Formats: sequence, C-alpha cells, structure tokens
Amino acid sequence: MAAVAETSGEAASPTRGAWALDRDRLGAIAEAIAIPLIALLAGAALFALFMLATGYDPVEVYALIWAGGFGSSFSWSNTLLRAAPLLLTALYTAVPARLGLVVIGNEGALVLGGVAAAGIGFALAGAPAAVAIVAMGLAGMLAGGIWVALAGALRHFRGVNETISSLLLSYLAIALMNHLVEGPLRDPASLNKPSTGHIGDGFMLGALPGTDIHVGLAIGIVVCLICHVLIRHTRTGFAMRVVGGNPAAARLAGLGVGPLLIGACFLGGAAAGLAGMIEVAAVHGRANASLAVGYGYTGILVAFLARHNALAIVPVAILLGGIGASSGLLQRRLDLPDASVLVLQGLLFVAILASETLRGRLRPYFSGR
Repeated sequence: MAAVAETSGEAASPTRGAWALDRDRLGAIAEAIAIPLIALLAGAALFALFMLATGYDPVEVYALIWAGGFGSSFSWSNTLLRAAPLLLTALYTAVPARLGLVVIGNEGALVLGGVAAAGIGFALAGAPAAVAIVAMGLAGMLAGGIWVALAGALRHFRGVNETISSLLLSYLAIALMNHLVEGPLRDPASLNKPSTGHIGDGFMLGALPGTDIHVGLAIGIVVCLICHVLIRHTRTGFAMRVVGGNPAAARLAGLGVGPLLIGACFLGGAAAGLAGMIEVAAVHGRANASLAVGYGYTGILVAFLARHNALAIVPVAILLGGIGASSGLLQRRLDLPDASVLVLQGLLFVAILASETLRGRLRPYFSGR
C-alpha cells in the first residue's frame, strides 16, 4: 500500500507542478496589467483633485476629454494622427529598457530624423517618389539611431549614465535642428518661421484608404509588431533580455554586451528618427520648430505606461493621443489652457514611477499563494 501511495504521489507531482507554474504565469500577467491600471486611476484621481482645487468640475473635465479624444469620428481621426508618432517615439525608450537602460532623449532623435529626412527630400527633387521616400526614411532612421547610439557607447565604454547623456543629447539635437533650419538649410522664402525647403507634394505620404489618417499610423503599428517579434521570439531578443536581467552573467555566457547595448540604442533611436521623417513627409512637408512639440517626451510616458512592451505601446499611444487631442475642446468649453493635459500626463508619469514599488508584491494575490 505504501508503495502504491508513493507511486501515486510521484505521478501526481508533475501535474501539481504544472498547475503551480500556470498560476505563477497567470499571476505575473495579471500583475503586469494591474499595475499600470492602478497608476492610471491614481494619476486620474490626482488630476481630479487638482481640478477641484482650481475650481473646475472633474466630471465635466473628464467628459470633455472623452468627447475630444474619442467621442466622434473627427475626434478619433485627431487622436490617431497624434498617436502615430507616439508609437515610434515610445520604442526609443522601450527597446533599450529591455537591457536595463533608461534613455529619455526621444525628442532629440525625432527632430534630427525630421531634419535629415527634409534635407534628403529637398535634395532629391525630381527623383522617383518611391526612391525619395525610402531615402528619406533611411536618412531619418540613421540620424536618430546614430545619435542615440552615442548614449549607448558612452555607457558601455566610459560608464556614463545613459539617462543623463541621452537627455543632454536631446537638448543638443534640438539646438542643432534650430541651427540648421535657421542657417545652412533655411529656405529663403520662409520669413516668419525659419524652415527647410519643402520636399514637394510628390514626396508626401498619403492617407490610409477611406480615412484622413496618414500611413504613418500603419507604419508605427508594423514597427511595434516587428520589435515585439524581435524581442520575444528571436535569439537576439533573448540575448537582450539576458543582458537586461544580469549583465555579469551575460558576459560569462559569452554574450556581446557592448554590441547589444549600442545596437538596442540604435534601434530605439531609429524608430524615433522614423517618427520625425513621418512628421515631415505626412504633416509638415518641411523641417522647422514644429517638429519639437513634445511627441518625444510623451513617448517616454507611453513606454513606461506600457511597461516597455512593444505590443502594449499601441493601445497606450492611442490613449495618450486622445488625451492630447482633447486639449482644444477643454480650452474652448472651459477656458482651460492647453497645458492642462500636460499636467494630467505629468501626474500619470509620477503615478507610473511610484507604482513600480508594487512590482512583485501583487503577484502572490493573483496567483493564490
């Protein structure tokens, strides 16, 4: 009888182990969803208190935010147009984060990508449209990628903190953009607002069929899908996650930590540079100060709210795009300044940072342990 009981116990053990593993996996997934939701609710509650303190009805404010971002087909078009660059600027932060890096110079990579694309587009006047658009995309990606790879190289070779260096490089990139569009690349016809020459209507990106939304939205979604596959389903992505988990162990395993660090920074910067190219080729037609409107900074929030998951970036970018799209309606209806939505975004970011203290603490509740 004892032998039978022992045998039964051995046979049941793998089943119990598999069930425990499933519970742990489900608990981890539930925690990954719950923490951003808690942060969203906390940030929204803080903003409601702020509205109350300044004499506004939070219910009315949130109703207008919903109406301005998602309440009509026009609102949705505006939201998705704003979400398109956020998809790509968020990858700037999300991809290097897989290796444990915190890079936040998103705005700089975007504006440099836009300037490079505008310069190439203007120089290729008369070339076939397909050739020019591809060249503009490559120029934007190279400009953004190389610029951010500098932060990765400084981290690897000199031990410079990548957060500080990427932020400083962003300010330098914006200054360089202003120098170029007001100096060597300036169109003499741009009097009140210094700009590069127009790339030409033939090089502009069109809209998605049946919509007023440019193809940059589709490009951003496709790039997010590619990054997800790269990080989750390739050998390189596995190596990146190993480096992010334990760089010392990665070195002992023979992984090239330096190339992976610099390569991840280049890939993130290339995505943000592509966002700059899309802003030029789908919206402005030229590079000027309108490129630096905060899409890069909002992309940082998108990446953190999505917890650096390339797929989760898509719905989060749409949510933040809707919040940004509602600023005009808030201003018209309640006489609130445009900066009000920036206050909301700032409170959400603070809540996201604070919510990281919950990581690992909620998992036992969801897994039933």
